[in-house]
Amino acid sequence: MVNSQDFKNSIPLSSISTPERGTKMSKLTSSSSELDLDRPNIEDYLPSDSIPQPHAKLRLRDLLDISPTLTEAAGAIVDDSFTRCFKSNPPEPWNWNIYLFPLWCLGVVVRYGILFPGRVLVLTIGWIIFLSCYIPVHLLLKGHDKLRKRLERALVELICSFFVASWTGVVKYHGPRPCARPKQVFVANHTSMIDFIVLEQMTAFAVIMQKHPGWVGLLQSTILDSLGCIWFNRSEAKDREIVARKLREHVEGADNNPLLIFPEGTCVNNQFTVMFKKGAFELGSTVCPIAIKYNKIFVDAFWNSKKQSFTTHLLQLMTSWAVVCDVWYLEPQNMKPRETPIEFAERVRDIISVRAGLKKGTQAAKFCRVGAASVGREMRIVDFQALLGR
Repeated sequence: MVNSQDFKNSIPLSSISTPERGTKMSKLTSSSSELDLDRPNIEDYLPSDSIPQPHAKLRLRDLLDISPTLTEAAGAIVDDSFTRCFKSNPPEPWNWNIYLFPLWCLGVVVRYGILFPGRVLVLTIGWIIFLSCYIPVHLLLKGHDKLRKRLERALVELICSFFVASWTGVVKYHGPRPCARPKQVFVANHTSMIDFIVLEQMTAFAVIMQKHPGWVGLLQSTILDSLGCIWFNRSEAKDREIVARKLREHVEGADNNPLLIFPEGTCVNNQFTVMFKKGAFELGSTVCPIAIKYNKIFVDAFWNSKKQSFTTHLLQLMTSWAVVCDVWYLEPQNMKPRETPIEFAERVRDIISVRAGLKKGTQAAKFCRVGAASVGREMRIVDFQALLGR
């Protein structure tokens, strides 16, 4: 058999006339293309949509198209982003026509002109009664610790009741009232700092809470400190060890107030629950879940601390129609054999979410873990495309 390349070299092109030369060149090209048919074309094995146009920049959507896993993960992140758990969703306006607008204006007059001044008066009277009783008890009964703690507990519950009354709070409690027992900790979902006030008016909890500035910080360091509350500062790395030690010491004490922890660590918009931190679940104590659900018909109780101060948040509540919520004291839970603190925290979180009708903000994280598990396989395909010069 004569090789086409040898055949081409053995015949001088100058000796061939122009028509014959054109015919000969077309035959050589045809023969070369026939040989190329035996070579595998990688583009035939890839979906046409996944191959971008030549000389175009490689975009994220081009990478996602090569794998259903990555596409599903990205879709979950977009649809169920972690930030959705911290966004307030204001209700749709209902005063959009000429018939409803006068009623809305009348409601504004009632809320700001009648309800708000009356609520300020109620809260002022509550503070006068509280301070006139708390200061003598705190200063004059230092030698009688048990009596002083019992009276201070009752006074803190009283001032929290005045706060709830200043919002025209309608709170319905379900389940047995909590009591102080050793080796026991209460955990609840977190929507606002008023969660503590709503729960405190029923039972004087000792709470673990971030140290706040302003008048809230003054209350923390004076009044709430008498309940055995534990404060921390996120900017201090050493605070974690100190707080962990104080938690263990508190749950061991039989005379200490019940310990309340918000394991989410931040305020969530009362539609989702985010991951519970495991600190409250590795103390070896019985965990008592508390579910809190606010009714958004009258006001959204979610406190977005990045957009408004707590004072502004309280004014919003005091100028609303009412704060309506349900509180469920759920069955105590203990860690099961071979269950890790993280699994224990997730199980308690499931119980709270189901009871309060809250969604779990974990779908995006779940798909991210699936995508990360297969990232090695997917990156090999991406690098292969890069070698093609696409």
